[in-house]
Amino acid sequence: MPSSSRDVEPRRKPRQVRAELTRDRILTAAAHVFSEHGYAAGTTNRIAEQARVSIGSLYQYFPNKDAILAELMVRHIDRGTWTHADRLDFSPGSLETVVRALVRDAIDNHRDDPRLLRIMIEEGQLSGELRDTITRHGEQRVAEVRAVFARHPDVHVRDLDTAVDLVVFTVELNTHRLAAFQQAVDVFEDELVDMVTRYLRGPSSAD
Repeated sequence: MPSSSRDVEPRRKPRQVRAELTRDRILTAAAHVFSEHGYAAGTTNRIAEQARVSIGSLYQYFPNKDAILAELMVRHIDRGTWTHADRLDFSPGSLETVVRALVRDAIDNHRDDPRLLRIMIEEGQLSGELRDTITRHGEQRVAEVRAVFARHPDVHVRDLDTAVDLVVFTVELNTHRLAAFQQAVDVFEDELVDMVTRYLRGPSSAD
């Protein structure tokens, strides 16, 4: 992800429903335009036309397409919470199933639009809001995963906090790559689940 070299902060945060709807329409249009035409050809004029707003209206909300992409990234990250974690089985011998639920949830959160995700990875620039969102999401995800692994009797690692950080980073990084570059999902999922499960079981699992 490139570092921020342009103004990527949104200009206007809507306070009224109508303004919020207009901003949402611009973002929805931008996602379509970037996926359909690519980032280089995804101009603000094309986005405004797709959103059926004037270019002047678009610039009231965003200074450029980099800021629009940064906001799309904020929304993408905000969707990435671990759903159904409260339904997991914590009985002995179920660790692989728990890890698979974690991996599959991460994969499902990135299935929507592989081409747009690839553009986010290759072209996205950091806004202040995006930095805050990444930090907040990382802390939330680590807390969710730590709460699960702390309860599971099959987890045997030297330091739980370090282990959780490693697992979350590994799963998130690789699922982004999987979705963006459209690798074989089944093979990827099985190998990642096996790797993480063996690690969490600790040295005794190799005996």
